[in-house]
Amino acid sequence: MAELRHATSWKPCAERRSDEISDLVSENETSGYIFIHAEGGLNQQRIAICNAVAIAKIMNATLILPVLKQDQIWKDQTKFEDIFDVDHFINYLKDDVRIVRDIPDWFTEKDELFTSIRRTVKNIPKYAPAQFYVDNVLPRIKEKKIMSIKPFVDRLGYDNVPMKINRLRCRVNYHALKFLPGIEEMADKLATRMRNRTGNVNPYMALHLRFEKGMVGLSFCDFAGTREEKAMMAEYRQKQWPRRFKNGSHLWSLALEKRKEGRCPLEPGEIGFILRAMGYTKETQIYVASGQVYGGNNRMAPLRNMFPNLVTKEDLASKEEIEHFKKHVTSLAALDFLVCLKSDVFVMTHGGNFAKLIIGFRRYMGRHRLKSIKPDKGLMSKFFGDPYMPWATFVEDVMITHQTRTGLPEATFPHYDLWENPLSHCMCRA
Repeated sequence: MAELRHATSWKPCAERRSDEISDLVSENETSGYIFIHAEGGLNQQRIAICNAVAIAKIMNATLILPVLKQDQIWKDQTKFEDIFDVDHFINYLKDDVRIVRDIPDWFTEKDELFTSIRRTVKNIPKYAPAQFYVDNVLPRIKEKKIMSIKPFVDRLGYDNVPMKINRLRCRVNYHALKFLPGIEEMADKLATRMRNRTGNVNPYMALHLRFEKGMVGLSFCDFAGTREEKAMMAEYRQKQWPRRFKNGSHLWSLALEKRKEGRCPLEPGEIGFILRAMGYTKETQIYVASGQVYGGNNRMAPLRNMFPNLVTKEDLASKEEIEHFKKHVTSLAALDFLVCLKSDVFVMTHGGNFAKLIIGFRRYMGRHRLKSIKPDKGLMSKFFGDPYMPWATFVEDVMITHQTRTGLPEATFPHYDLWENPLSHCMCRA
């Protein structure tokens, strides 16, 4: 109870306030323009957009609406305006950062921002401090007037950035970046249908299941399977990541070490055992947010046997409804994001931007009163590796281990990013 009282004594405080005095410089005093390529999937792009606003503020620069770079896996060509409410984004931040929709008309060499080295700031270190931008990037922007910055994945730190800049990042993430109304409305429908599946209003669990082929391959962990499956996975890894694979002889010991350290994705069956040990019954309604699970129905069978009420957005929506969103794969990811956000219990099975953003949102918006379960995969690997452990002992260990892993706000640790835990930077005492 003491933990709950501590958690609920905090409230969001990154929103724009009516009495807030703007320190935005005039248009004539702006340092220049910055152009950002937001790379990766939806959630990595979201973080990049937040960071882009932050560095524009640091340098008193004007931000050109970020371009969502084509995702190499999904080949998705979604534009900012296809997924986010541009008007709300610009208006909400108008007292913080000057944002324009497009490259200024007076700049006639627009292709240079995509191709020319002369117009690109490269070699920004990961998690760079704010001062790095002032010392190394700002002079080039003042000289050239417009500069592109790429790559831009994790190029701004956390504890080496002023508090007001971190709070601005939260303002962007939690308040300025809104999905289009059509996406929000469809997500509301899916959440309502999820609650009404049994004819009565019921709570539901959202499970972010990260067990796609690419994730399994990239993890370089070992999983249950036939010799043929293991040989095919080895061939896939060798083709995709030849430098890491080498001849494969070192990977077995590495896989064991990673599993002991909790760095391997949980298999569908493993998360099923954990949820049953936590007391969730086969009647539990579970919304699954996932790509195509590696191993298909056979891999999903143990989880489905334990929890037969597993559904996806494709099960809840009509073909016509889903077809509308298939034009942009990112829109489908946004639906998963919102339905998970609205759930009574959220469960992650592996790290990544999706899960930490969901947990961060629930903490920030007061949804920490609803559980967000982050399994301790290191301890779980020890339990799963003991074939003689009685079920009662396993249940006790799972319950004790996860008593404090339910998504309550915690103080943000040094070097610990604020997307998962915004308390220290973006929340205030209630």
